[in-house]
Amino acid sequence: MKRKVLLLTGLMSALCGMYAGAETIEKIKFGDFNSWVTRHIHESGIIGGNKRTVYEIGPTATIDGNKAYHNGVSPWGTSNVYAKVSGVVKTSNAVYPAVRSGANKCAKLATQLEHIKVLGMINMDVMVAGSIFLGEMIEPISSTKNPYSKMDMGMAYTKRPKALVFDYKVDMPDVNTRTKATGFGSMKTLQGRDEAVVFVYLQHRWEDANGNIHAKRVATGGRTFKKSSPWVNGYHLPLTYGDCSSKPGMGWLGLRSKGNAYYAKNSKGKMMPVIEEGWDANAQPTHVVVMMSAGNGEPYVGTEGLTFYVDNVGFAL
Repeated sequence: MKRKVLLLTGLMSALCGMYAGAETIEKIKFGDFNSWVTRHIHESGIIGGNKRTVYEIGPTATIDGNKAYHNGVSPWGTSNVYAKVSGVVKTSNAVYPAVRSGANKCAKLATQLEHIKVLGMINMDVMVAGSIFLGEMIEPISSTKNPYSKMDMGMAYTKRPKALVFDYKVDMPDVNTRTKATGFGSMKTLQGRDEAVVFVYLQHRWEDANGNIHAKRVATGGRTFKKSSPWVNGYHLPLTYGDCSSKPGMGWLGLRSKGNAYYAKNSKGKMMPVIEEGWDANAQPTHVVVMMSAGNGEPYVGTEGLTFYVDNVGFAL
C-alpha cells in the first residue's frame, strides 16, 4: 500500500511539473478581429462630398454621421480617422476586416494611395499605411502636425508575459522602391522597399505633480517583415526584459524620449508625451504598448500594395 502511495505521489508531482511549465495564452479583447464597427462619414463638398466607410475594431455596430469615435470597451485603436481641418471633413481608411475562412475574420492592414480631388480640379495623392495599436485615436483630427499627439498609446497592464502571440500573413510587392506622396507637389520614387512591423513595449509609468508622464521600459519585443509569407499561426514574438539596446537586431527598439515619444492621457485627461527615462527589468509593469503596421518608415512614404494580415493576438504567460 505504501509503495502505491509513493508511486501515485511521484506521478502527481511529475504531472504538476509538466503543467507548471505549460504556456497560457491570454487573448487580447477583440484580438480575434471577428467583430467590427462600421462608420459612414460624409466628406466635405470641396473634396467631392463622398460618403465614406471607415472601420474600427470593437463590438459589431454601425454609426452614421460625422461623429468622433471612442473605443469604449475595445482596447484597439486604428490609423483609420475622421478629420476636420479648417472646417473640411476628410476620412482615411487603410485597416479593413477581411475574411480568413468561413465566418472567421482577421485584420487587413494595407499600404495604399489616397486620391483626393479638390474642387473637382486639383488632384492630390497621399500615401497611407494601415496600423492598429492598443490605445485610442483622438478624433476629430484637426491638424497634421505631430501625429503621435493624436494617439493615446498603450493600455493598462500589470502582467509579465513571455511573448506577444499572433497569426500573420504578408503580401509584399516584388519591387525595391517606395513612393513618397504627401498630397503636396509631385510623387517621388525612393529606393528600397518598405516593411511591415510589430513591436511591443512593457512600461512602468507614473505621473508627477505637474501632470507629466514618465516611464521605465520593463521589456521589449519587435520584428520587421521584409518578404511575402503565407499564414503563420501562433507566432511568438519574445519579450526581452531590461536593456535591449545592445542586443543583436534590437537597436531600433530603443527608449522613446522627447524627440520621438508616444503620447497618453494624464489623470486630467490631457494628452502628454510619455518620456522613457531608462530600463528596469524588475519594475512592476503598469502599461503595455503594441503596434502592428503595414509600414515602417516616415509618414507618407511606403510601398503601395504591401498588405499585412493579423489575427488572434494575445500574450504568452
